[in-house]
Amino acid sequence: MKENNVRRQGNQFELIDRPKNHSLWNRDIHPTPIKDRNWSKWHIAGLWIAMSVNITTYMLGSSLIGEGMNWWEAILTVFVGCIIVLIPITLISRPGVKYGIPFPVLVRSSFGTEGAKLAALLRAFVACGWFGIQSSIGGSAIYIILAVFIPNLKNSYYLGSFVGLNIAQLICILLFWLTQMYVISHGINIIRRLSVVSAPLLLLFGVGIFCWAWYTVGSFPEILSATYLLGKKENVLFWQIFCPGVTAIVGYWSTLALNIPDFMRFAKSQKDQVIGQFTGLPLAMVMFTFIGIIVTGATMHLFGKAIWDPVVLLGKFSNPALLFISLFCILLATTCSNITANVVSPANDFTNLLPKLISFRTGGYITAIIGMLIMPWKLIADPSGYIFRWLIAYSALLGAMAGIMICDLYLIHKTKLCLNNLFAVKGKYYYTKGWNIFAYISFIIGVIPNIPGFTVQVGLINASFFPAWINNLYNYAWFISFIISFIAYLILMKFFKKPFAGQIAEEAT
Repeated sequence: MKENNVRRQGNQFELIDRPKNHSLWNRDIHPTPIKDRNWSKWHIAGLWIAMSVNITTYMLGSSLIGEGMNWWEAILTVFVGCIIVLIPITLISRPGVKYGIPFPVLVRSSFGTEGAKLAALLRAFVACGWFGIQSSIGGSAIYIILAVFIPNLKNSYYLGSFVGLNIAQLICILLFWLTQMYVISHGINIIRRLSVVSAPLLLLFGVGIFCWAWYTVGSFPEILSATYLLGKKENVLFWQIFCPGVTAIVGYWSTLALNIPDFMRFAKSQKDQVIGQFTGLPLAMVMFTFIGIIVTGATMHLFGKAIWDPVVLLGKFSNPALLFISLFCILLATTCSNITANVVSPANDFTNLLPKLISFRTGGYITAIIGMLIMPWKLIADPSGYIFRWLIAYSALLGAMAGIMICDLYLIHKTKLCLNNLFAVKGKYYYTKGWNIFAYISFIIGVIPNIPGFTVQVGLINASFFPAWINNLYNYAWFISFIISFIAYLILMKFFKKPFAGQIAEEAT
């Protein structure tokens, strides 16, 4: 049976008019009209390239090698992680393409119209952390390049151990932060323009620094040989690093796995979203990770030590033209990745809290402010902490959420959602006073097994307190939480009375 106020064109749906009640609606989270769904597979591939080609991707391979892998093992780990995470990404993309809805609207079907606000906030706060990390990296790039020409910057007043920066470093970070605030002020339409312009330029930059490393050292086999010395550790087995490494890669993109409908709501078709994503993500991630490893290996020959951070590497040069071009590319890459991956989703999530008061731009500003307040430069100071305390830790939360959403979409609702009721105060997805308690029970059950390993990683509890097998569950955090939450939600929704107290509405066919 067809819904009132819903138009169907092929396999896509759209709302004809605004919902009557605006407490769950505003222009920014309104389903994208079918005529405006014009992103082709090339736009989508370019989007992933723009998000993937950045300094954190460059350093992923280095972090894996630092734990004891060799270069090809690190590349394999990144590739496998990308392919695995593309499965939930394409599954959760489907309703975005079909109904033109963003993540905070989609999550209402599983967590409830009110419960979705908390679920979206959990995703939003992770993005705020990422926004801060990328802003810190961009600001550090400005500082290091300026210090080449103004050495006295390094003697700037130190703001103390609590802040952990000197005043010049802080000013550079705030300068880059303000630049991004300007981009945010132009709204979501700037995203596609940035990806189209930046993707080929960033790929060219990556190839350029790869060629520089090869030409300067003079021997590609010698560079590969040097990579074996980057993180050589005794008695470290491949599988000991591979499994948590894959989990870290999945965690790296687990944020996008949830909010990917924020972008796929603009896709022309399901075919475009699948081809574009399976082309763009693995290609960009593997290529730029490999470039990072090779350039780092080259620094062993050129400077007698490994320089993992490309910004620090640029500080070794003095050619003004080279420095300017490199700085421009780094800042462009960081801006594209940060705005695309870490602003769009939380901006929509904060909008979902109070649609009448918070617009996309306002949500973006909130994201940027929170991202700075957490002092993200401290978060990435330790490469081991970057993987095991940041990437894996939050992947446990997002894995549980992804398991619930995919189970709800494919096994509970059979990919058929009631578009009108996603914006209805007391409609199909109202459940119990707006909350689906089964979703939150499943979420908690999925996260609990990862808590012991996390407490050990952050040093709260000695590793001997729990059996080793319990501690090791943390290395598979995203997978553990995903599988357990998926099963728990399926059992609760199928075999117990549904926590539903709203009007029954027909689903769209």
